[in-house]
Amino acid sequence: MKRYPVFLLIFLSLVTLLSGCDNPGERPVMRIGYMNCNNEQETLKRFTPLSRYLSDKVGVDFETVPVDTHEFEDRFKAGEFALTHTNSLLYIILKENAGLQLLAADRRGHYGARSAGMLIARKDSGIEKLEDIRGKRLVFGPMMAPTGYLAQYDLMLSAGMDPERDLAYYAIPSGSFKHEKLVYGVYFGQFDVAAAPALDIEVMSAEGKIDADDFVILAQSELIPYCTLGASPDLNPELLAKVRRAIRELTPQDTVEVDGEQVKVLKSAWVDGFEELLDSDYDPIREMARRVNMPPYQTY
Repeated sequence: MKRYPVFLLIFLSLVTLLSGCDNPGERPVMRIGYMNCNNEQETLKRFTPLSRYLSDKVGVDFETVPVDTHEFEDRFKAGEFALTHTNSLLYIILKENAGLQLLAADRRGHYGARSAGMLIARKDSGIEKLEDIRGKRLVFGPMMAPTGYLAQYDLMLSAGMDPERDLAYYAIPSGSFKHEKLVYGVYFGQFDVAAAPALDIEVMSAEGKIDADDFVILAQSELIPYCTLGASPDLNPELLAKVRRAIRELTPQDTVEVDGEQVKVLKSAWVDGFEELLDSDYDPIREMARRVNMPPYQTY
């Protein structure tokens, strides 16, 4: 019988074991669906570092997938995404209709993980209070925007106004940077009133794009949760716990490598951090949606 050196026998045994494995050492791949705010290119640039950070911390290769708002529910129900990043109204819709689990809310600006919807006019317009907007031209944000449409529509209904009857005209802008278009639409006189998110006024002022003193706030909603991270109801509990821990531990100093460059994860995502909220924190949005007859509670 021919004898082989011991090290050769060990080597042959390892080769045999590995040949029986499918893609040894390969990590699982999962997708994160990020709601498009302006365009796909911007969404990819903003959130690829966050996906890469989670990949490094959790041991899963997360892919960044920009998703249009109107496609999100169907694609989530089809099982395309392990994690989601959406506005707070879409979180409620996905939770109600598809069992989405709450992870955390974005923290950004003066109000942290919350923002508000405002109705604003130019200070020199002669419009000084909410009642003055009757018969005026108003511009809303996207219809699914909690602080760019829902909150303001609800403010008008609560004040005894019907936006469908009591305004001379209203419009919803198309294309990218819709919230900025609301503010500029009022500033340059195309509209009398705008349904502006408080956060956008804050950010545009900080960036020198507008002077907040040029506007008057006619009404402001209560503070409601901002954009939200969620998880599929089928996500492995151990993996979910790792994602929660990674989000909780993320700091402004954390970086990842993207295209050979070290990028700060939070700065790239335009957030200051993430805050863990309770699902009950979203109840004010649910109440608004019911009053305005918006998804997921619409009755006609």
